[in-house]
Amino acid sequence: MTDFLAAAVQLTSTSKPEVNFAAAEEQIELAARRGADLVGLPENFAFIGDDQQRLELSTTLALECSRFLVTMARRYQVVLLGGGFPVPIDSGKRTLNRAELVGRDGQILARYDKIHLFDVDLPDGNTYQESATIASGQEPPPVVDVPGLCRVGLSICYDVRFPELYRYLVSQGAELLMIPAAFTAFTGKDHWQVLLQARAIENTAYVLAPAQTGIHYARRQSHGHAMVIDPWGTVLSDAGILQGASIAPVDTSHVARIRDQMPSLKHRKPGIF
Repeated sequence: MTDFLAAAVQLTSTSKPEVNFAAAEEQIELAARRGADLVGLPENFAFIGDDQQRLELSTTLALECSRFLVTMARRYQVVLLGGGFPVPIDSGKRTLNRAELVGRDGQILARYDKIHLFDVDLPDGNTYQESATIASGQEPPPVVDVPGLCRVGLSICYDVRFPELYRYLVSQGAELLMIPAAFTAFTGKDHWQVLLQARAIENTAYVLAPAQTGIHYARRQSHGHAMVIDPWGTVLSDAGILQGASIAPVDTSHVARIRDQMPSLKHRKPGIF
């Protein structure tokens, strides 16, 4: 297959996992009904709440998230990305932020633990210190040849600010870059779309970017605008600020055409940079 539909789901997850799972399934079903073959859920799709609650729930959540992804992929016959959920380590004192890509048959095709952690004091008064309770992944992000679709490279949210990660994914053969996120409302309004388009353009690859949107709790608010972007940098679909999904066709032959027309990947100078 060179042409298929991909869906970037947009959610407003809260501290209630069962409600979040139900909302995610609703969007997966709707995307499948519209013909999507590849569906991505955003970062923290099962839980957004305070750090202590996440740590307390992490053992249960890790099992429930994996089981949910397997069940949904089989039930709706889609390749499904769970864009990030907590996996406990250090006797539950910290977690990893793990994405899993699951095939239609329920087999786990790839796992990725988020490498870059969001430790930032924003001008709006919000402070984020992911490294206080989340451990950085230690393995390079994977690229997986999804049967019948294309070669997919994984990443999570803050990774989007590190272009070398995506250059690595493309060097490993990625044609589509998955960037599930819970991007803050403050940074998202200025940086989200331009960063996604830059990653697509400089790597001549599709970008599928599931997103969180709206107010989750207290002052925690996400930007929304889940997107599908083509290798030329054209935004094919934008989910806006409501829960839903952006859905658009992915054509691997289009990747090849753009890479022929704009052969920047071939013009790299690896001996210099």
